[in-house]
Order: sequence, then structure tokens, then C-alpha cells
Amino acid sequence: MPLASNISKPRWVARFIGLFSLIVIVGGVVAQGLISNRLVVFSSPATTAANILANRQLFQWGFTIFLIEMAAQVGMTGLFYVLLRPVNKSMALLSAFWGLTGSIMKTFARVFYIAPLWVLGGTTVLSGFSTEQLQSLALVLLRVNILGANLGVAFFGLEIALRGYVVMRSTFLPRWFGVLSFISGLGWLAFFYPPLGSRLFLILALFALASAAVQIFWLLVFGVDEERWKEQAGVSI
Repeated sequence: MPLASNISKPRWVARFIGLFSLIVIVGGVVAQGLISNRLVVFSSPATTAANILANRQLFQWGFTIFLIEMAAQVGMTGLFYVLLRPVNKSMALLSAFWGLTGSIMKTFARVFYIAPLWVLGGTTVLSGFSTEQLQSLALVLLRVNILGANLGVAFFGLEIALRGYVVMRSTFLPRWFGVLSFISGLGWLAFFYPPLGSRLFLILALFALASAAVQIFWLLVFGVDEERWKEQAGVSI
């Protein structure tokens, strides 16, 4: 069956949401947890610079995976709007706008992630700076990347919390699905004050990963109740 025909059906929309959600989580874990956290040592500019220069290709792959993660995030946000607009079009649209805002902010922040590779690469534009200054500048750029990404997470919190509320009002997804989203979204709002978000990150991340795993499984295996979706959408079946 053609992709366009599949994605027009609510059950398949839900399954594509599950797939994109899985890409977002796996991409984030790989790019941040296995690559960035391995190479970047915020307490040592020299060590960070040495790690990046010794693992250029790995560092570049981290950037690529970050972009794939954001592409999947945008796709997931758009498809959630398609799925939830029969419940409340205005709220679904507002949730999508907040999600896209977070995606734009986080994607732009990733420019600061890849910039240190140029700073440390011996460009003549920065020839007036000493090696130590260039290493410090690279670390500053990486910190800006983290700050920008964290602000994007705060907007994702708004998106997820409102989406959870809309899901709770739907008839075609389980109520617990919306409750998990709502709680998770409220937690990510802590990143509107980054120091608080950083302190709570481990707890928030563990809860978000656990709830996302359950939600992804449901979306991929069960999707939605198409009959109830069509009833709520006002479509005769």
C-alpha cells in the first residue's frame, strides 16, 4: 500500500508518530549521551579541544544525528496535530506551534555545537588568538549550545503538557497516555529556569524515557481506535 495512502489513516498516523518518537529518543541518546558527553569536558578546555580534534568524524556525526533528531521531532509534532485536531483544533494547533518553536530553538543551538570544529581547525580568521584562547572559545560555544537546547526543551514542555490535556479529552487514545504526557510536559517546564532544570534533569529524563517507551509501544502496536477517531472528527463510517 502506498505511503500516502497509509499516512492518511489515523492508525498509521499514530504509528508514524511512534516511529518518529523512537528516532527522537534514540538520536538524542546517541548524539548527546554517547558522543557529546564523551568528548566534551566542561571543566577542561584543553581536554575538550584534544578530544574533538582527535575524533573529528565522530563529532561531525554527532551534529548529523542531532539534525536527524530535530527532523523527526518536527515530523512528530506535525502528525500529532493531524491526529488530535478532531478533539480541539485550537489547542492542537497551539501545542504544535510551541513544539515547532522548541524545534527551531534547539536546531539553531546546534550551530554552536559544530562551530568549535571550525574554531579549533586552524582557520586564518582567528590567527590572532592563542591556542588557549581558542580552546576556551570552543568551550563557550559548546556551553551556548547546551543553554539553547535547554530553552528548546522548555517549549517542548509546553507542547507535551498541552498535548497530554488534549489526549485526555480524546476518545481514541487511552486516558493514561494523556496523563503521562501531561506530567512529563510539566516537568520539562523546569528548563524555563535552566539551573532548576539541570538539577532535576536525571529524574525528569528517567520519567520521560519510561513514559515515552510505553507510549511508543502503544502507538506502534495498537495505534488509535479509528472508529472513535472518525466519530470525534465527525466523519461517518
